[in-house]
Amino acid sequence: MQPETRKSEMTHFEHIKEDFPISRRKIHGKRLVYLDNAATTQKPSVVLQAMDRFYLVFNANVHRGANTLAEEATIGYEQAHHAVAKFVNAKSWKEVIFTKNTTEAMNLLAYSWGLNFLKQGDEIILSQLEHHSSLVPWQQIAKKTGAKILYIPLLDDGTLNLIAYKNLLSKNTKVVCVAHVSNALGTINDVKTIAKLAHGKNKDIICIVDGAQSVPHMKVDVQDLDCDFLVFSGHKMLGPTGIGCLIGKQHLLEIMPPFLYGGDMISEVTFEETTFNELPWKFEAGTPPIAEALGLKAAIDYLTNIGMGNIQKHEQELTRYAHKILSEIPGLKIFGPSTEKKSGVISFTLEGIHPHDISTILDRHGIIIRGGHHCAMPLMNLLGITGTSRISFYIYNTKEDIDLVKKALLDCQRVFK
Repeated sequence: MQPETRKSEMTHFEHIKEDFPISRRKIHGKRLVYLDNAATTQKPSVVLQAMDRFYLVFNANVHRGANTLAEEATIGYEQAHHAVAKFVNAKSWKEVIFTKNTTEAMNLLAYSWGLNFLKQGDEIILSQLEHHSSLVPWQQIAKKTGAKILYIPLLDDGTLNLIAYKNLLSKNTKVVCVAHVSNALGTINDVKTIAKLAHGKNKDIICIVDGAQSVPHMKVDVQDLDCDFLVFSGHKMLGPTGIGCLIGKQHLLEIMPPFLYGGDMISEVTFEETTFNELPWKFEAGTPPIAEALGLKAAIDYLTNIGMGNIQKHEQELTRYAHKILSEIPGLKIFGPSTEKKSGVISFTLEGIHPHDISTILDRHGIIIRGGHHCAMPLMNLLGITGTSRISFYIYNTKEDIDLVKKALLDCQRVFK
């Protein structure tokens, strides 16, 4: 889609809900307003149809059968790897490893790379913005190996202190792992500069980008970022649950041992020894998520047709509007940076009302949001709060949705007055 004007672009997005069957659902008699996209996204018909077609037409296992169904399933599954590689501009489709989700991809890295290449005295740099899925695996690996974790501190505006980060880099730094976009605050981190500084200090430092909140919302180019690994989930980008991606530089994946062992990840097995398959199959043991891979490819095709630049512009416009409208509510405090430095996430507190109560009352209005610590408890402790209410946008959201949120929040205040 190449709209000629902002108006035509917005018109397209206003009609996009028609592609999502769940948008016709009523919640407590009200039309569904879904604003929990940082947690998971809804699925367009084309994704559901792609998965149904697999089960209805050519359901078979991949890489195992000399028959029509197995051949069609294998072709479709491998095409999904190619689609992901093109979407994030990986050098080769062999650098695309399918996992269960971002969490499993990060654990694969922590156990396959971390356990084998970290030692006592090595340093791992994370940020104070990290999701538990990035923090906890490396925390556990540090305990097992004797490595030490250092944290890039936050500035007052909710962005990372890159001067402090530069000072953290040392001859002992082995891993830098940072979220591209914070799921809790929406902060867009300058991961390209973070990787450049790390590799400038030592080209062997492993730079990992958690792209769970960026890949679905903006154009992400792994070669441009020059990160060593990128991880993300299918279900946050219109795809199904049960599939995620690890994108890694081929020379690093080649030296890493498998994380899981079993069928299809082997080359040859004897009673005494096993040799492993080539990439990416070395890291995809057992029957893979075939239907989910086809659903993810359909989601990528759908997003590509809209254009990631158009998606980001749409969300930026919604974010600016939400900041303006919600800031008019007395007692409401928005956390995180200004709209120029954040993605489509508004994280806020409403004086005197618990985030869980806000979620419950908004649900009565048909509005789905998230309340809590957002799997970022260390960050919430740092901010001196137990949690926030969070609305997060995607392609099917409109300014009307934000107006309804404001109306519902004012109703919350009346209830707790």
